[in-house]
Amino acid sequence: MPQTWPMMTRILILLAFCATFVAGQNAPASAQSYDLVVQADVLEGWRAENGQHTAAIRISLNPGWKTYWRAPGDAGIPPTFVWRGSKNIRDIQIAWPTPDVMDQNGMRSIGYHDEVILPVTITPNDPSKPIRLKSRMDIGVCRDICVPQRLTVTGDLGAEQTKRDGRIAAALADRPYSEKEAKVKQVTCRISPAKDGLDVLVKVKMPSAGGEEVAVIETNDPRVWVAEAATSRNGGTLTARTQMVHVDGKGFMLDRSAMRITVLGTSHAVDIHGCEAG
Repeated sequence: MPQTWPMMTRILILLAFCATFVAGQNAPASAQSYDLVVQADVLEGWRAENGQHTAAIRISLNPGWKTYWRAPGDAGIPPTFVWRGSKNIRDIQIAWPTPDVMDQNGMRSIGYHDEVILPVTITPNDPSKPIRLKSRMDIGVCRDICVPQRLTVTGDLGAEQTKRDGRIAAALADRPYSEKEAKVKQVTCRISPAKDGLDVLVKVKMPSAGGEEVAVIETNDPRVWVAEAATSRNGGTLTARTQMVHVDGKGFMLDRSAMRITVLGTSHAVDIHGCEAG
């Protein structure tokens, strides 16, 4: 089977997603989905002494349904967030809790079951004033079929709110380990030209994250498609092989320092930023 088959599969999935979404985008947007398989709301969170505000978007799914992580796998639909309509926000960052690796019709997907709380750290323009948080989310939810959903959530975050929310704190704690915490010793990337793009070989010297590990490789360019990595371990070294292709069929430069490698294991996950030539 040609190496480009996974890419074509994902493109077809995304085209089907877009076509279905366009047909339904005139439906009214609210904090609930069209058929109530998923709901979303804002957890107000707290304002820290440094002026930053930690809040969260809570996504609640009906039993048996799942949604996707930022890098959803070949069978998944990447979520997008638009913050238009928010007020008193200079910068906003999403913290992604550790996801699950799931099988979907023989293909790997990465995401969440039941409920996921996505903490957001907001830097306001004026820390003494309230924040108006508004997000339009386009996400995919799946059970036996995949359904695109557009959800809009809003929340008013007061400057006087200083009590920590245990639900958000737990989601922040459920993060991948840093390289230091996971005792990562060395990360190398060997890059070589391929017929349609680049072949990438990543080697990570680190203790096992537990069980059958899965490495997910991301770039800083959303136009570069990254194939599902074949992951293996030999002693203290984890190896991941993948292929990268520009979605427009163009040539591209790969910035090693901007690559992100997430290792998902049964004990914990590890978040790795950048790699050396190897």
